[in-house]
Amino acid sequence: MNRFANLVTDRKKTIVALFIAIAALCAFLSTFVGVNYKMADYLPESAQSTRALRIMKDEFGSSMPNTNVMIKDVSIRQAMDLKQRLAGIDGVAEVLWLDDAVDIKQPLEMADTDSVENFYKNGNALFNVTMEEGKEIETYDSIRELVGEENAIAGEAPDIVGLQQAASGEVSSALLILLPIIVIILILASTSWIEPLLYLGAIGISILINMGTNIFFGEVSFLTNSVSPILQLAVSLDYAIFLLHSFADHRQRCADATEAMKRAVKESFSAVAASAATTMFGFLALVFMQFRIGADLGLILVKGIVLSFITVMVFLPALTMCVYKVIDKTGHREFMPSFANVHKGLRKVAIPAIVVVALVVVPCFLGQSRTDFLYGYQAAFDEMTGQAGDGSAGSGVASDYGANADDSRSTVMVVLVPRGDVVREALLSDDILELPHVASVMSYASAVGAGIPPEFLDSSITDQFYSDNYARLIVYCNTLQEGDAAFSTVEAITAAAESYYPGEVYSAGQSANLYDIKTVVREDNSVTSLIAFAAIFTVLLVTFKSVTLPFLLLFTIETAIWINLSIPYFTGTPINYVGYLVLNTVQLGATVDYAILLTVTYMSNRKSMPKKEAVHKALGSSFRSIIVSAATLAMAGFTLASTTSNPLIADIGKLLGRGTILSMVMVLVFLPAMLVLLDKAIAKTTLRAGFYDS
Repeated sequence: MNRFANLVTDRKKTIVALFIAIAALCAFLSTFVGVNYKMADYLPESAQSTRALRIMKDEFGSSMPNTNVMIKDVSIRQAMDLKQRLAGIDGVAEVLWLDDAVDIKQPLEMADTDSVENFYKNGNALFNVTMEEGKEIETYDSIRELVGEENAIAGEAPDIVGLQQAASGEVSSALLILLPIIVIILILASTSWIEPLLYLGAIGISILINMGTNIFFGEVSFLTNSVSPILQLAVSLDYAIFLLHSFADHRQRCADATEAMKRAVKESFSAVAASAATTMFGFLALVFMQFRIGADLGLILVKGIVLSFITVMVFLPALTMCVYKVIDKTGHREFMPSFANVHKGLRKVAIPAIVVVALVVVPCFLGQSRTDFLYGYQAAFDEMTGQAGDGSAGSGVASDYGANADDSRSTVMVVLVPRGDVVREALLSDDILELPHVASVMSYASAVGAGIPPEFLDSSITDQFYSDNYARLIVYCNTLQEGDAAFSTVEAITAAAESYYPGEVYSAGQSANLYDIKTVVREDNSVTSLIAFAAIFTVLLVTFKSVTLPFLLLFTIETAIWINLSIPYFTGTPINYVGYLVLNTVQLGATVDYAILLTVTYMSNRKSMPKKEAVHKALGSSFRSIIVSAATLAMAGFTLASTTSNPLIADIGKLLGRGTILSMVMVLVFLPAMLVLLDKAIAKTTLRAGFYDS
């Protein structure tokens, strides 16, 4: 540590220049990091909808239909011309319309009414378009130019376009709002006008490096892109604050600033490392999610915490030594009180806090597991565009199409079965058509007829239904993309297909994808929670060498988490399950430091004073650090919630902001009371506790 501290202070200008150069390079590289907005891409390879999409691309040369285009007041001939023009747009892989379902050369009155009205009703034509992945924005613009503003475009791909366009400046907007708030908080907590700039400069450098090094992954999820910079800033500012506070303390005892910084680096290293470790282990649990959007976020956050630790311990000391004279010249009085007597107010609510926690912990634990969950982000597009639709992919189109949403197609599902038995396909089509919420089925049997062998027809007719190995059935459902009706319909369609083709059925589509997401993330919940709990428990066990304290500290934070996550249940507000899952580990990893700080101080005080005096002094010395850290993290969460157009990210922000405040209250009110109450048990179960015998 001596050699390390000497290196940091002796090579200060070289270190500062090197970090700034790396950060500038990474800022440039970050512009080349792709952002993926498709949640289905993060399903595990073993998920059946993932395999279905792969088969669709390999066998049929296209993916799922992902866009509905509705053209008003057109004839059959005009609609056919528009279909050709749509198909000719760069980025359009496939266009399905009425002529693919029925013979339009025959009078439409002779065709099946449902099949006709899926595509042509009241003089309005509804086209089923597949946009190529990665070309959504350009393709959407071309389609909009072709059809004009008076016609409707809806579906998964247009929704992604809307989210991309809205999200392009959301991270910057969030930071522009958050940074002034953090600066004010830091000014209140510091004794120099320039110190907040040093804190933000150090963490800002680490964020730029983190975002730039994402280039090695090629792309990150929209969740990671929006959340990781804000979370990294909020959870790692403490490291910088701790180092500079230690430097200020040592300067009062050392005449030489360089020697003071060396001592501060050596003193801070283990404390900052321990704080970073607990946060990192909380984030690391996300890496074990099967639903890889959590793993994507967890990996980037873990990398960010490591980079923040390195930046604070290497770059910040070097930068501070370059400008410490400016710090001296820009000093100001302390704006915050000492909080030495804060225990006088907190002790009055200590017993009521224990009683309240005892009363609510079980209902909140049960409630947080029974909340109504969402699994997609479709609502974002409706909110951004002001649609009053039903939240389904075709809601806007359904309204314009001249039908109620319940009566017209709003979601599409593709069923893939082995090719070879047209009669069996026809029977399956009939069975699926009889299911609730199924409006129609388009297959070779329904469009051409089971009596005509595919070999007798031109490939332009059969290719949309058959590949070399698979038959494709396109099922139109009148459900939302998700919910009980949508998921029960997916189950019913799959069960019907399995009855004819056991173990050989694959399905894809928004509802099928979200059904798989639901299945996967529910399995992830227990795994990530257990890993985060076990990892942080181990850190606490090593830190305190106590059996009782790890349980007490984890119970304190977990209770705050349960209260936080149960509020949506008791208020009847559904939340996104991925947001719930991410918050479950992030709140634990990010706020357990508050409990550690208070408890470490209490245990140190307890060696020389009675338990009540020890906890009073621990509160007085820890209060400022805890509220500054909590205020920063809470504001980061609320800023995310207020600036994003994506409800998944908004849920995470809201839960994080509220959860941080709850964790702070539990640590400042409930934990001190329990430390006093369990003092004897802590003494007996802690190795070499050395408590003062009063």
